[in-house]
Amino acid sequence: MGSIAAMLEQAKDRSHPLLERLRFLCITSSNLDEFFEIRVAGLKQQQVYGAAQSGPDQLTPTEQLKLVREATVQLVSEQYRVLNEILIPELESEDIRFLKRDNWNQRQAQWVRRFFNRELVPVLSPIGLDPSHPFPRILNKSLNFLVSLEGTDAFGRESPIAIVQAPRSLPRVIQIPESATNGPNDFVFLSSIIHAHVKDLFPGMEVTGCYQFRVTRNSDLYVDDEEIKDLAEALEGELQSRRYGDAVRLEVAAECPAHMVEFLMHEFNLAEDDIFACQGPVNLARLMQVPELATRNDLKFPRFNPAYPKRLQQNKNFFEVIKRGDLLLHHPFQSFLPVIEFLRQAARDPQVLVIKQTLYRTGADSPITEALIEAARNGKEVTVVVELMARFDEAANIELATRLQEAGAHVVYGVVGHKTHSKMILVVRREGRLLRRYVHLGTGNYHPRTARAYTDFCLFTSDHAIGLDVQKIFHTLTAPGRVTKLRKIIHAPFTLHKTVLELIEREAANAQAGKSGRIIAKMNALVDVTVIQALYGASRAGVKIDLIVRGVCALRPGVEGVSDNIRVRSIVGRFLEHSRIYYFHNDSDPEVFLSSADWMGRNFFNRIETCFPIEDRRLRSRVIKEGLNNYLADNTRAWTLGVDGTYTRATPSNLRPRDAQQYLLDMLSDAAT
Repeated sequence: MGSIAAMLEQAKDRSHPLLERLRFLCITSSNLDEFFEIRVAGLKQQQVYGAAQSGPDQLTPTEQLKLVREATVQLVSEQYRVLNEILIPELESEDIRFLKRDNWNQRQAQWVRRFFNRELVPVLSPIGLDPSHPFPRILNKSLNFLVSLEGTDAFGRESPIAIVQAPRSLPRVIQIPESATNGPNDFVFLSSIIHAHVKDLFPGMEVTGCYQFRVTRNSDLYVDDEEIKDLAEALEGELQSRRYGDAVRLEVAAECPAHMVEFLMHEFNLAEDDIFACQGPVNLARLMQVPELATRNDLKFPRFNPAYPKRLQQNKNFFEVIKRGDLLLHHPFQSFLPVIEFLRQAARDPQVLVIKQTLYRTGADSPITEALIEAARNGKEVTVVVELMARFDEAANIELATRLQEAGAHVVYGVVGHKTHSKMILVVRREGRLLRRYVHLGTGNYHPRTARAYTDFCLFTSDHAIGLDVQKIFHTLTAPGRVTKLRKIIHAPFTLHKTVLELIEREAANAQAGKSGRIIAKMNALVDVTVIQALYGASRAGVKIDLIVRGVCALRPGVEGVSDNIRVRSIVGRFLEHSRIYYFHNDSDPEVFLSSADWMGRNFFNRIETCFPIEDRRLRSRVIKEGLNNYLADNTRAWTLGVDGTYTRATPSNLRPRDAQQYLLDMLSDAAT
């Protein structure tokens, strides 16, 4: 949960624009949702099955859940404090207001009533609980209201409790038209509108209370690798059940009476430790639309234009450019458009025979998909490995696979039991008597939207050995057979773990021999015990190690006699740090790799991953400068992991402030607009 807490700190950081701070607050809420849907749900399952102590800390699931509860209570309390005491007052000072129903003037109240009658009444279905109206099924993370009533209805029934489910078709924050209020940026919560007029839903009854609640459910999908015959069909069935998985968390309005909370606990089969009181909207993530709606660009990050590579500006023929030398892009500072254009040119080039691509997250209606469909319709041999098990994108990927198949592309779902997480494009082109392979490899997803928000590297190359390696990897994904040896690419689940250990141990051996030993690695998570032990051994041998880890890091730096030579930092800023870079000094002949894999057991053993070398000296220097040294120099957005497991924010002190992401924006992107 450290990364969620670090994100919350960004909401308090006044060096960020105000509406971006609100956005950071929303991200903490959505990240916490996923943490409960997957991680806490997994711990609860282990608890039910009586799992024993596990992991380096040797904590039982029950002990871990207790610690999660304590940390979450503090985090949630701080979330609402930041919202209510900091962000809302500061937004109000900038004339961006969330209007409370007690403060509506006559014009605002009239507009709200019209909105309620026009937009809400036709779609609301209040349910009074009685023998013929049991407690309804509550959708995962949906907004609901528990209403207490007195009196009898037209049939003489007494229904002391009713449920009102907020319609999913409406946003949770409504912007009031300027004609009906005092300014262009006045908002009202959907929950406030329902609260104000809930009595209209129960004519003749007295509403004595109305309280928001939201339940979070286990959203991890399970398919039996040995039983399924069609992965897409099995997943479609699981997706339906995800909405109503076992409850793992209940959020309720802080003012909800204890007996009403107990009623909900009973209905969802939850304990007191699963309940979290909210001092405001029960789903802070839904405030994400406010920065988009507010007409205050001065309170948002300045817009920027990702730069288009000069080589491609001078020569628009991708194949000629790549043939003359490798091309490296650093997103989002450099444009993602070349990746799309590469596919478009391949789809339209009569000399291109084959296109193969892995897709993890992209979207069924993305330009990547359209280019692949165009290629298939143009008679190219198009093979797409669609990873259906990309968490929370399963439905979109099933739709994507269907569209591609209808266009005539060959679609496979990788290897059951191993997620296809590598990012690869292979284009085979006839050039005279030769068939030349052009390859794109990346650390991120083929998703234009995340390419604007995530930091990632990608490489275009026509290197013969890499092209053959990628061809072999695709063959293992589409056809049965033994794994053949690769020449340059390191490949999970087969060689990546072993090679990483060998590279670490080589640095340790060099240090013990009196040579310089140096490791720098950047990734999203570091939890693999064997790798951590190898890093400890390298540290004891005298290797200087810097780790840039955005999320979970199970390694403890600075432990005397164990990890004295290891430093760990995390960068939290405007963009989500997503690139994976491994640097090994190799006795002054550095080796640099880019990868799709974090140093986690699941990446090493349960996923298809690629790790590829950057051999061009100029490009290798770029990766070291932009992706590693730049982040080690950050003294503004960096958080340093201490020996006690807590993070401390770096401060410039007497040094010149250095923001790694802003440095890259200034250096790589076109002028801000």
